[in-house]
Amino acid sequence: MKPRRLAILASVLAVSGATVLIACGQRAGTGDEATSLIRPVRVAPVATAPVSGAVRAVGLLGPKDEARLGFKIGGVIEAIHVEEGSRVKTGQVLALVKQTEVGALLDQARQAAGKADRDLVRGKALFADGVATEEQVQDLSTAAHVAAATLRTAEFNAAYARIVAPADGVVLKKLAEPNELVQAGQPVLIVGGSTRGWVVRIGLADRDIVRFQIGDLARLDFDAFPGQSFPGRISNMASSADPATGTFTVEVQVEPGAARFVQGLVARVSLSPKDTAVGRVVPVSALIEANGSEASVFVFDPRLKVVHRVAIRIGRLQDNQVEVLDGVAVGAEVVIDGAAFLENGETVRIAADASGAPAQAG
Repeated sequence: MKPRRLAILASVLAVSGATVLIACGQRAGTGDEATSLIRPVRVAPVATAPVSGAVRAVGLLGPKDEARLGFKIGGVIEAIHVEEGSRVKTGQVLALVKQTEVGALLDQARQAAGKADRDLVRGKALFADGVATEEQVQDLSTAAHVAAATLRTAEFNAAYARIVAPADGVVLKKLAEPNELVQAGQPVLIVGGSTRGWVVRIGLADRDIVRFQIGDLARLDFDAFPGQSFPGRISNMASSADPATGTFTVEVQVEPGAARFVQGLVARVSLSPKDTAVGRVVPVSALIEANGSEASVFVFDPRLKVVHRVAIRIGRLQDNQVEVLDGVAVGAEVVIDGAAFLENGETVRIAADASGAPAQAG
């Protein structure tokens, strides 16, 4: 064999040997690489805990007594003596209707009643003289009674041609201005009474309203008073749902203490029922899908090192945990970190924490 061919053959053998060595090295590292490709997850056991079932809602602060005041009769407003935010006293005159028409109707009723009385007196005298009949006297008596009733109606309407404060309180809203024409009964002022305190009105769903009763405790937080919570108590509950919203109105009585309450403050209300049960709970982060009471979690099988997707029923939410009604048993390990990327039956490994120990939430 010629020297040139020998050199080429030696080069080929050297390259082949190197390739074999590289291949062997790659096969030797296959196990570590395969392990690194298995998705790491964190798990937590299904535990038992007291489930108080606190219900949270948002409502508006307002006086317990809130009256929409208007005139008994329609007419042109002569004057409104208060503005929004004005404090009023019981019996204080707040607004008047122009009295020209009211006075004329009252005078007309008085004149008609006076004439009916005089006619009755003359009729009785004529009946005594034998000129008038008993039937005529009875008709005159009826007319006098009708005229007297008409006068009382006119006097009543005249008395309610003005708006008077029904109790001590504050003007919450002014709905009209002087010289406006208003109809009978149309609200002109909304006045909140200060004698029965403040309430926050919230709406509860039917599944929640049946768990509470008057006297149950509540906690209220206002953005207007950061870092300060106010104790409250359920003072009133609707017996039927609002047809517009389908919810039941609940009034929560709250005491201002040293705070300056004003109508319309937004309150976050937390209601606590008296019944507290022990139930199964999982971290909220374990849920991969949730629709109403239906949800799904991945349950870790420590023997096969795989996860299985399981459908569960969930109940009340409490802090960062959710109640499990059905689907998994106490002690089962559910994935709480990394579940969004898993597939059913996938092999996983438990991620290590900073100390190198398997990471498992308690």
